[in-house]
Amino acid sequence: MSKGDPKTTQLPDGIDSILFDGTAIENRVRDLAKSISEDWGSEGLAIVCVLTGSLVFTADLARKFPLQVEIDCLRMESYGNQSIAISDPRFSAPLKNNIEGKSVLLVDDILDTGRTLSSLISYLNRQNPSSIRTCVLLDKPARREVDIEADFVGFTIPDKFVVGYGLDYAERFRALPYIATVDLSKIQ
Repeated sequence: MSKGDPKTTQLPDGIDSILFDGTAIENRVRDLAKSISEDWGSEGLAIVCVLTGSLVFTADLARKFPLQVEIDCLRMESYGNQSIAISDPRFSAPLKNNIEGKSVLLVDDILDTGRTLSSLISYLNRQNPSSIRTCVLLDKPARREVDIEADFVGFTIPDKFVVGYGLDYAERFRALPYIATVDLSKIQ
């Protein structure tokens, strides 16, 4: 039985279908860590986790790196309690650590409109890192409004609202061990 196997998991109310079970996620995170490590070489890495949606993904990814890593977090709000991104993402918690001269891996949960990732890169560039590369768990190209692509992508998904593995709807469903689509009409 695999983690988050749809055949053995009772789906919570509002969950429409499982896109990626726990085993698929675990395998993809391992592959991403390997690709990033090969791309980076032996250079140390400062990981910047975008809270709260990418917290689970970042933790799993960081544990798979053979590289020396530092982890810092910043909070950026793009959805609030909505099912669509707000027009301008807002910073609500900046970085604690200095990233000047460091190689940075920016890790986010989902790339959809591109506004959040673009804003984050601009913010981080003002702090003079030696380089910035981006890694997103999910890419939703159908919603792109800003011409931007992530350097590393876990999964490409259709234009559906998704939850689980750290992603939420109004702070619900973050702890699901899989990534699933939501039927918003069935959520109270």
